[in-house]
Amino acid sequence: MASDLHEAIFMAKQERHKNLFLNYRNLVSFPVELLRDEGMQFLERLFMKRNSLTALPENLAQKLPNLIELYLHSNNIAIIPQAIGNLVKLQSLDLSDNALQLICPEIGQLRSLRHLRLANNQLKFLPQELGDLRELETLDVSMNLLSTLPERLHQCLSLQCLTADHRNLLQCLPRQLCLLPELSELSTAANCLTSLPLDLGRSMELQFVFVDNNAHLTGLPSYLYNKVIGCSGCGLAAQISDVKQLCLTLGDVTVPLPSEVKAIGSETDRVLPLEELACRVLHAAHSWTSKDVRFLLPKSLLDVVRWPLGHCHRCSQPMFTIVYPKLFPLRETALAGVHKRTTVSFVAYCCSSYCLRTFDLQG
Repeated sequence: MASDLHEAIFMAKQERHKNLFLNYRNLVSFPVELLRDEGMQFLERLFMKRNSLTALPENLAQKLPNLIELYLHSNNIAIIPQAIGNLVKLQSLDLSDNALQLICPEIGQLRSLRHLRLANNQLKFLPQELGDLRELETLDVSMNLLSTLPERLHQCLSLQCLTADHRNLLQCLPRQLCLLPELSELSTAANCLTSLPLDLGRSMELQFVFVDNNAHLTGLPSYLYNKVIGCSGCGLAAQISDVKQLCLTLGDVTVPLPSEVKAIGSETDRVLPLEELACRVLHAAHSWTSKDVRFLLPKSLLDVVRWPLGHCHRCSQPMFTIVYPKLFPLRETALAGVHKRTTVSFVAYCCSSYCLRTFDLQG
């Protein structure tokens, strides 16, 4: 086996191969032949899945500077060196099915990265620096131990597919995810979600949303009504898991609202709370004010003004503290025959009693 390995690497160096396949080689350490002398300056794709690697060399970028794709699926890698950020040409990185507990912030330096797969590791959080990956199109963090996703993920302006299924512990999603302009598929099945961002589905690009087997999730934003959704196994928990959240109840249906919602309005509430009015005025001023003036606001208030809770599902007015919600049990809609094993409802989040009265789910 060792002689076959040496021969494969020798031939690749001699013939200046751009692709090198070292899968299923029982490797326990990175082959030193790849790192000797000048390394393999011409190598673009390295496949090393199904080995027993535990670490990557610090000088990987120095010896393999032109790597475009690096596949390390199914090893025992526990640490990614900070020098990973020096692989400036890397476009695809697969570290699925390893032993990672931490991702170093330097991964945000991979500005050419388009595909990042970190599924089936032991990650408890992700660095905010992932938001620096402006070319990233695919991110898979399924089967980890994540309780949150980075807020700065919305800065990944090219992100098209985000997968965070199974074994994660997500209870909510950052509302900033709704700002991703290219996101077409979101999958967060088998987590601990109790609510979804108000604006989820508002983007025309987002067409596929899978939230199956989130037992405490009973409400879907009405924006998702005309999307391809997976919600099997939702709403089957015996009780609401987080009693701190405001809830909307209609008959035997109870829907927890996102934790940022401070108040619930009704059809009889004709006057908006002063706090909500102030936020709407500040938001309008923020949109028309120069950057220098914007920073006069405290950060906590600036974040609220910059990123509203959501936009009215009828008229698109930004909302900040209060919502006027309306429930549409899925079993009473035209989709009842498609989604049988679920008790979820669509929720229209409106900005006023007028929009609440006039909202039409199928209009």
